[in-house]
Amino acid sequence: MTGKTHPAVVRRFGIGLAALALVATACTSGDAETQSNADPADETPVELSITPETGSEEIAPNTPVRVSAEHGVITDVQVDQTVVSEAAGEGEGGDDADLYAMTGTLNEDETEWVSDWNLRPGSEIVVTATAENEAGEETELSTEFTTFEAVPGQRLELVSNFPSSGDTVGVGMPVVINFDLPVTNKAQVENSMNVVAEQETAGAWNWITDQMAVFRPEEYWEPYQEVSVDLNLAGVEASEGIYGVRNYRIDFEIGRELIATMHVPDHEMVIQVDGEEERVLEVSNGAANREFDTTTTGTHVLMERYEQLTMDSATVGIPEDAPGSYKVDVQYAVRTSNSGEFVHEASYNGNIGSANTSNGCTNLRYDDAKWFFENTLMGDVLDTTGTDREFEHDNGWGYWQKSWDEWLEGSETSEPQMTTYGTPGSVHGEDL
Repeated sequence: MTGKTHPAVVRRFGIGLAALALVATACTSGDAETQSNADPADETPVELSITPETGSEEIAPNTPVRVSAEHGVITDVQVDQTVVSEAAGEGEGGDDADLYAMTGTLNEDETEWVSDWNLRPGSEIVVTATAENEAGEETELSTEFTTFEAVPGQRLELVSNFPSSGDTVGVGMPVVINFDLPVTNKAQVENSMNVVAEQETAGAWNWITDQMAVFRPEEYWEPYQEVSVDLNLAGVEASEGIYGVRNYRIDFEIGRELIATMHVPDHEMVIQVDGEEERVLEVSNGAANREFDTTTTGTHVLMERYEQLTMDSATVGIPEDAPGSYKVDVQYAVRTSNSGEFVHEASYNGNIGSANTSNGCTNLRYDDAKWFFENTLMGDVLDTTGTDREFEHDNGWGYWQKSWDEWLEGSETSEPQMTTYGTPGSVHGEDL
């Protein structure tokens, strides 16, 4: 339940000291009379209460579990959830018991406990609470109730996420979560997604669309650390009548810090690893004859990569035979935006290192493109300057284009989430 030391422990310790003092002063009648009149420990049994009450049926999964104690302190709460319907579904995240271990928060005097997360839909719930009075006597109470099942077709599911468990990523990596259904109760869903990192930092979620939430720290991640994302979605009411049914965990690692910089007029890319210059690559960027073929200025995050790729202007709105159209096969292509920008091999470009003549991509010679492909990670940073086309914050993973204040304003909770102690607010229903 919690790792706190309970006041009852302190009280029992104090009682022991009083008993020793009584023995030490028994030789003097006045002191002995004073000690004999001391109040004994309060032996009134603890009165425990739990909501929802035992026997309740079809409780909304986003109902909080509450435990309260009179005449004592709460020492333990266990919440066991057994799925009795199809609500949990099958596949990843469906049956891992560790993902559904319920934690809770005690008030300061340890007389009230509230569950941190929602309950699994379509489940039998058993809550067992233990408390003790000042004399150390324990009282235990259990309740049993059920939650209603999430309606098929109205179950919030995770469609995709970046990064994936097991990935090693760069220091600019966002956490990107894509849902299958629109989310309107965004604050409750935000608070259900807990990011924990070895190195404490502030971060926040933003909703790029109603189905995409993105977490970004205030500054780049510290390198060489592990990060976990706990998606406690089971029981959260994402929109009216739509409930999450599964929890998920994403574990990934932040690797070394690689920052690439380009001042486009200089025709070169400087690579720094952990603050030291690693390599300088000659490049050719966009010709800038129009907006489309102007390389964007801003902070880019490296995205997907292809050993071989056919670059076709039709995929970015320029059909075949239209002015400026192209279709060319390239190698070692690393995406930097959703508007068609890549860092890639372009052996056909004789202007690499001397002139900007590309369609907006960053062209490299074969050996340099191969090195870049093999030595960079998803999430590495490419900072570009020197053009009049600004990189949009929602173009690919351009989320660093927003200042921290702007990013925080885009959070539904408007509060930072610290990566060592969790989410800032409630996951439960507003009226519960």
